[in-house]
Amino acid sequence: MRRSWCAGVLVVAAAAFAASLGWMLRGGISARPEPGRIEVAVARGLRGLLIPAAARSARNPLVLEPRHLAAGLVHFADHCASCHGNDGSGATPLGRGLYPRAPDMRSSTTQGLTDGELFYVIENGVRLTGMPAWGVPGKPEETWKLVHFIRHLPRLTAEEKAEMRGLNPRGPEEWRELQEEDEFLRGPAAPGMKVGHDAH
Repeated sequence: MRRSWCAGVLVVAAAAFAASLGWMLRGGISARPEPGRIEVAVARGLRGLLIPAAARSARNPLVLEPRHLAAGLVHFADHCASCHGNDGSGATPLGRGLYPRAPDMRSSTTQGLTDGELFYVIENGVRLTGMPAWGVPGKPEETWKLVHFIRHLPRLTAEEKAEMRGLNPRGPEEWRELQEEDEFLRGPAAPGMKVGHDAH
């Protein structure tokens, strides 16, 4: 029974691959078009099959408590929000430019994954997508804190979003503005005095 079911999945996957290949040969390699429904369904089905059963059934060993949620928030804002957005919607320039798109992590599709599946995807990434392997060797607890935070995304408060904005990585333009603001607040340098690293 299981063997015939697996064979059926492989046939569907092969058909989807052939259709995708045909589409790519006609339309090129652009990541701009939205992935089709069949392609998305097959990719999600394969992801579920290819995550080892032991990993899928793993439970979060960390108790949900404020300090773990706070650590997950900091980590998400610094490492994940560039693609997924502070609110987990995926509505960022990077997230919208990926193929497949960064998912809305508040949706039932993501929230319906087991803790073990979320952990596995964060730790190991997903091939042929924009999702890298983020796991820090020897520090699985950091990823488990992220799993707690991902579960919290549908209930994110305005205060938490504001806190995350202050933790997001800054681009060159923002750093330049901060430097100019800092120089303005310090006032003009005294004659003969150098500003910055050369003053040492």
